[in-house]
Amino acid sequence: MSALTPEEVLRYQRHLTLPQFGEKAQLQLKESRVLVIGAGGLGCPALQYMAAAGVGRLGIVDFDRVDVSNLQRQILFTEDDVGKPKAEVAAERLKRMNPCIEVEAMNVRFGADNALEILSRYDLIVDGSDNFPTRYLVNDACVLAGKPLIYGAIHTFQGQVSVFNFQGGPTYRCLFAQPPDPGDAPNCAEIGVLGVLPGIIGTAQACEAIKVITGVGEPLSGKLLMWDALSMKQQVIRFSRDPDLPPITELREIEFACPGPDLPDGAEIETGAFRSLIEGGSPVQVLDVRLGWERAMAKIDSVHIPLGDLRSGRADPGQAGLDPQVPTVVYCRSGQRSLNARQVLADRYSFSQVFSLKGGIKEWARQFDPSLRVY
Repeated sequence: MSALTPEEVLRYQRHLTLPQFGEKAQLQLKESRVLVIGAGGLGCPALQYMAAAGVGRLGIVDFDRVDVSNLQRQILFTEDDVGKPKAEVAAERLKRMNPCIEVEAMNVRFGADNALEILSRYDLIVDGSDNFPTRYLVNDACVLAGKPLIYGAIHTFQGQVSVFNFQGGPTYRCLFAQPPDPGDAPNCAEIGVLGVLPGIIGTAQACEAIKVITGVGEPLSGKLLMWDALSMKQQVIRFSRDPDLPPITELREIEFACPGPDLPDGAEIETGAFRSLIEGGSPVQVLDVRLGWERAMAKIDSVHIPLGDLRSGRADPGQAGLDPQVPTVVYCRSGQRSLNARQVLADRYSFSQVFSLKGGIKEWARQFDPSLRVY
């Protein structure tokens, strides 16, 4: 094991003075190799704190590019980075933060075809992904490769952290044996997340990674930490390895499409047909089921009832001026919520001719009105 350089001694002196940590733990960090999958809301804080702590080699896998909507929570990026590859921008920032470490940027999709080869170069894996297919793939790859996994997940105001596949402990599948139904999966809906939440959960992941690397403290193996931002309450759920799980012998990617309701003929209307309908003077009414802030950014002339209000009954389409007997076109951002709203209008309010605008306002803007501000 190599010694710390004078520069590293100065940089990490607060670690070196910790009685439970000291030079031995710092050297273990220096020799460690950690792979972070996803440089998003969770990956950004996890990467920053591990880089600052002195993890010797960090790998970043992310094939996405920076979008302005990321900036509310993905704190490694600025407006100047919009459109640039996340992995490359993150690596450059981390090297500036701590020139004593090495950073490898991989602007590739993490898949069954490359997972084991990528994992083979690292000792520990931190999962910062935001979808179920990747989480199961990462878990299964870690099991096959014999690598410990630091798990984190967020949803609206709540987050989870755990340590899987550590010293014979439980894996992700011991806790969640099978993926949920795609229609029930949070990542399939257009939902939000409190900006500080991934900062908290991602930082907790970095803490668990440091504990696993150094042997300091008790990692969350066999324990799921659940944290609520609204109440500032947390609880720890204990779980064990499931001896009845079938062994993992190969990597397979889960097909996880996010379907809308079953579509009868004519459930969707193409943007071209919608344009012809409104320009032809035919009787038609239009309903926007997005949130208020979305409507303020861009809209088509329409009645406005957010999907949540329509589902819960807080808003009545009749009182909003909509006639169930008049042909109705429902739109949202990309066409998913409008499909759900169409079903509600047909089932609960007996709308006889109701259609979802395929592709939503994004497709409408692309084809017919580029002046609209898409998001």
